[in-house]
Amino acid sequence: MSKVKYYYDSETLSYRKIEHKKGRKWGYGLLAVTASFLAGFLLLLVYLNLPQIETPKEKALKRELQHMQLQYGVLNKKMTHAQQVLEEVQHRDDNIYRVYFEANPIPEEQRKAGFGGVNRYKNLEGYDNSELLIETNKRLDILQKQIVVQSKSLDEIAALAKEKEKLLTAIPAIQPVKNENLRRMASGYGMRMHPILKYRKMHNGMDFSAPTGSLVYATGDAVVKRAQRTTGFGNLVILDHGFGYETYYAHLSKFKVKKGQKVKRGEIIAEVGSTGLSTSPHLHYEVHKNGKVVNPINFYHGDLTAEEYDIMLNQSSLENQSLD
Repeated sequence: MSKVKYYYDSETLSYRKIEHKKGRKWGYGLLAVTASFLAGFLLLLVYLNLPQIETPKEKALKRELQHMQLQYGVLNKKMTHAQQVLEEVQHRDDNIYRVYFEANPIPEEQRKAGFGGVNRYKNLEGYDNSELLIETNKRLDILQKQIVVQSKSLDEIAALAKEKEKLLTAIPAIQPVKNENLRRMASGYGMRMHPILKYRKMHNGMDFSAPTGSLVYATGDAVVKRAQRTTGFGNLVILDHGFGYETYYAHLSKFKVKKGQKVKRGEIIAEVGSTGLSTSPHLHYEVHKNGKVVNPINFYHGDLTAEEYDIMLNQSSLENQSLD
């Protein structure tokens, strides 16, 4: 309820009620509305032309954007470091691991391959920081792909290493008769005079002269392929080492293994004898690779010193008479 106002009329010496004119009242209202509109318009112009003036929400969004840019910068630095580490692993993989295990290096185009086809980053376009977002995601995708390639390569190397370990234990690498049991290394690999047939004949192995009953050892991990009496070799053991390697142990007096049995390098498999075409107790020893006879002198690196190996090499090269 509006207050009623009065004024004192000095002529009538009485109070009179103040009457407001309706037109003036509307004029005051219109003036107030116009002034409010002008003030709002002026404030809007000031706001639009002074960028430092921000609402609390805009300030929060700006801080969030700056934090995101900072995090993406840190992420890019981490990816750069990860890329350097990965490149070092790739270098060792191609130039050390794969060389040692005789595997072909991974082609550079396979390691560095990008992504073809549709635009993978279309959903990141149209923003103020689209370039930063797209570049970061692209680097991350390439890094992930290279890690997958390298991981598969290391899996392959691990499988090759396991196979290499089997190969190293399977290759014939020691003397089949210990030095303390040897009388002498009677005959080596090559053309020799046969003691019974009395003509020069290829001698496919090495003869180790030793007393009957001297122990004969497997020269590498293997499976017994044969353990039986034959005509020329007498009692014969053949070991299958895998990887194309086989070893023959002939003129034995006694078997210590049977066909199908697994043996380890250094395990006793027989005893020295003089069965078959033999003139005295000795072990005839042969090494076969992929079905071809090879010189056993190349397979004694596991238990001989350099001096002992030189002595054996000199003795094996002498063209004397074999014992079988």
